[in-house]
Amino acid sequence: MSLSHALLGLLAIEPASGYELSKEFERDLGRYAWQAGHTSVYPELIRMAEQGLVEVTHEGARRSRTYAVTDKGREELREWLLAPWGQGVVRNEQVLRLFLLEALEPDETVTALRGLVEHAEGRISELRRLREEQDAEPRQGRDTLGQLAAEYGLRQYQATHDWALWAIEHVNKRQGPDSA
Repeated sequence: MSLSHALLGLLAIEPASGYELSKEFERDLGRYAWQAGHTSVYPELIRMAEQGLVEVTHEGARRSRTYAVTDKGREELREWLLAPWGQGVVRNEQVLRLFLLEALEPDETVTALRGLVEHAEGRISELRRLREEQDAEPRQGRDTLGQLAAEYGLRQYQATHDWALWAIEHVNKRQGPDSA
């Protein structure tokens, strides 16, 4: 995935300014899916406009520009969304850490895994709260599909939580009956 695909997706849902798009990355999108700051959003919008993927539809005060996706941009987004899964570059710091837990002493590994359990529990609680708010107040625009993403995140953190508990049990069995 690239920043351009994230921006195309947001703009396909609703035209927005660079400022509004940057704010999207400060919310759940940036916390759970893709991080980007205004220093990368604005140059990317300019590059995408030069490529004909987006266009400026309104210029406001203080050089504010509202962008919308073009037909070419919609086609690029469509191709990316429908491409086979698993074709992207994998960079997942959390999974890398899991691969490297073997470098720790067993008790340290358990401590790290307990931290993962606590982290997952916190995210599960947070996402459940968000889901309840979304169910109570119907969303529009970009927030509509956020419900699907929140459910995905909830299930992913539940699986992470359950796996970490299993892994703790596995490490403790390797240490012997005196481990806790």
